[in-house]
Amino acid sequence: MNDPLTDVEDEAATPLTPQERHDLIPSYITTRDQLNEVEQLGIAQADRWAFSRKRKVLDERFLLSLHKRMFQDVWKWAGTFRTTPRNIGVEAYQIAVDLRQLLDDARYWVDHAIFPPDEIALRFHARLTWIHPFPNGNGRHARLAADLLVVSMGGERFSWGGGALVDADTTRAAYIAAVRAGDGQDFAPLLAFART
Repeated sequence: MNDPLTDVEDEAATPLTPQERHDLIPSYITTRDQLNEVEQLGIAQADRWAFSRKRKVLDERFLLSLHKRMFQDVWKWAGTFRTTPRNIGVEAYQIAVDLRQLLDDARYWVDHAIFPPDEIALRFHARLTWIHPFPNGNGRHARLAADLLVVSMGGERFSWGGGALVDADTTRAAYIAAVRAGDGQDFAPLLAFART
């Protein structure tokens, strides 16, 4: 049975379990476009909150709080790690350990200037999306976290292809391809995409 709210043709989209779909807060939402619209409102509010003062981005509690701020009006599970398997990402029981390792690595990269700021932020983004800690919203969360991280190092926010990744199929496809290249330790496509 087709569910217009959650069925997507994009193979890179994270499918939700029936229980996760049941945790949708606004009862009026019946289409993917309505869901995208209400999620975008929360993301915009979280963006303003996140950039309103200096944040400790490389902190698990902050990352959970950021996700919650982004999706708290849409999903009951906002700001909590997923507990179910996904078509991408680590096993659910590995999320906390892998995230802790990523945060330790990223702090080291920053403290010792191992890479330029853009590359640090994008390596962080790539690993965070690879871990896939949440039931949904991982890419949007990782992009905002990467923006916060690069700004904290004195850089400028990324343009992320200059398009709306939720709606623009071509832009989203380029983003997914760049992230997948980053999964294979080839960060050149992600660096190029993030600054176009």
